[in-house]
Amino acid sequence: MEFRHLGRSGLIVSEIAYGNWITHGSQVEEEAAAACVKAALDAGVTTFDTADAYAGTRAEEVLGRALHGQRRAGLEIFTKVFWPTGPGPNDRGLSRKHIMESIDGSLRRLQTDYVDVYQAHRYDYSTPLEETMEAFADVVHSGKAHYIGVSEWTAEQIRAGWKMARELKFSLVSNQPQYSMLWRVIETEVVPTSVELGLGQVVFSPIAQGVLTGKYEPGKQPPTGSRATDDKSGANFIKRWMSDEVLGAVQKLKPLAADAGLSLAQLAVAWVLQNDNVSAAIVGASRPEQIQDNVKASGVKLDSGLLKAIDEIVEPITERDPGKTVSPAKRP
Repeated sequence: MEFRHLGRSGLIVSEIAYGNWITHGSQVEEEAAAACVKAALDAGVTTFDTADAYAGTRAEEVLGRALHGQRRAGLEIFTKVFWPTGPGPNDRGLSRKHIMESIDGSLRRLQTDYVDVYQAHRYDYSTPLEETMEAFADVVHSGKAHYIGVSEWTAEQIRAGWKMARELKFSLVSNQPQYSMLWRVIETEVVPTSVELGLGQVVFSPIAQGVLTGKYEPGKQPPTGSRATDDKSGANFIKRWMSDEVLGAVQKLKPLAADAGLSLAQLAVAWVLQNDNVSAAIVGASRPEQIQDNVKASGVKLDSGLLKAIDEIVEPITERDPGKTVSPAKRP
């Protein structure tokens, strides 16, 4: 496992981070989830990402139990706040009330006294940014989080948040966007702004919800038990990639991966890590062998010829519009 600084901060994270977005507490049983976490630890993963809203707060509980007994100082635990965690109007968003209550709930479920990075899961248009950032400052200054990050914020939002963080004397160090060969919307605005301000990207969906494994083929039904067939494990998220045009292009990547001595999933994860502003790529798993495969992307260097060949194949199906980075106009 290779390691990188999280942006320009002093925090070092594993290039491959383990995330439990749509697996722990919903798709897979706890025993299997614990096995995946163990596989990640055995492979050298030290960075673990979750959120309070995943599986209705159950994902944090499962991760907390799976990591129980590990040396806390040897881990980097990330979680998030924004999406609903209860039925009430204040059980969501980035108000001071919700942030202060949510961090305590997350720490309890994760069985830890602090998280390394506490992230705004989206931008909250219903709360003044000053209120949000002042609450985050108090979370950091109370020792409940070491750093603050954001997720899927625009370049303009990142810049405004970074400025306030500086004034409030805490570090805004990361952004967590979707990023893959097929989804490159951060490259024109978010990445240059982040480089300027010192934020690192901790990217999710580097294999595009599993499409970049190559297991989905044009003109064929998705494999039984795959994410595309399971409403609880992200079928709605993967639908955008299930056209024959996309799946056919992905199949053309297979010989490139084979020539490089990589699985297609490894190629996809290695590809996002070629971006110097990417600090870590988050991978999930429902089986330990998926983790064991994905972590082999760490440290892989793709030559310019291979990167050009990849671009030529995926360019017609790649989304680059920075306007696709959006948060809900009002609290969900």
